Amino acid sequence: MILGVNLLTFDIGQIEEGDFFIRLMLRHKEDDFKFNLISVYGPAQVDFKSQFLSELVRVCSKETLPVIIGGDFNIIRRPDEKNNDNYNDRWPFLFNVVIDTLNLIELEMAGRKFTWANHLQNQTFEKLDRILVCTDFESKYPVTSVQALSREISDHTPLLCSTNSPSLAYTSHSSSLN
Repeated sequence: MILGVNLLTFDIGQIEEGDFFIRLMLRHKEDDFKFNLISVYGPAQVDFKSQFLSELVRVCSKETLPVIIGGDFNIIRRPDEKNNDNYNDRWPFLFNVVIDTLNLIELEMAGRKFTWANHLQNQTFEKLDRILVCTDFESKYPVTSVQALSREISDHTPLLCSTNSPSLAYTSHSSSLN
């Protein structure tokens, strides 16, 4: 994971690394708004998904500041986030429970339906990458948008999250905030 921050716009407070995330506490220099930027990389292996979701709950539950969480969650939320019928509801169900429990909102993505594809002859497409925000973050930046960027090297699609404020934008995967 690479995470970048424009130091002309933000002060970085605490930095925390977990098994599946990096969290930066940021302060916007212009208006003193403090929030947590959390970049995640969820495991593709089923054996570690429970640990990932538990860690996500743990890091978000202890926070008093607003959060924005983005990256590769490696879990779909609904059957329509996959291009075939090979669907098991276990992890999507638990993922949605975590999202609801933490009062998070998924920001709608423009530009494409799926963010990942395998390289097999009969390709599978899924939406594994997303941006989630808490209601306090959404209230502060109500016109925030997520745009899927072009996929050049990775099998994942980078996402650009823009608050439509000239000084705040977040890109998952290349993970920069400026």
